[in-house]
Amino acid sequence: MSMLDAAKQCARKLKRDVVALWIAARDPRVPWYAKATAGAVAYALSPVDLIPDFIPIIGYLDDLLIVPVAIMLAVKLVPAHLMQEFREEAMRREKPVSKAGLAFMIALWALAALALIWLFWPKPA
Repeated sequence: MSMLDAAKQCARKLKRDVVALWIAARDPRVPWYAKATAGAVAYALSPVDLIPDFIPIIGYLDDLLIVPVAIMLAVKLVPAHLMQEFREEAMRREKPVSKAGLAFMIALWALAALALIWLFWPKPA
């Protein structure tokens, strides 16, 4: 298997695990700390990035390092028998869309823009 094939297979597993974690976050059998970690990963489903990709280097850093590590941590915190059940369900489902996540990211960016405007707006002397 080539390195490219291995990377593609890893990406498919991560994508499946994101959907499985989305399911896990809504299941009452999952411990609260696993739900909190899975919730932190939920923004991976959002169409808006926390750090936009057009920002040099760090724009892709969250996609390449932070998100996969957070996903792996969340998977480890969910009990193995439940995670297997959620993975099977994730393979049967479409990718979920989080409108609340989109609204949260838009609000976060709007607050950041307002903070920057306030910070750099010329103050009267």
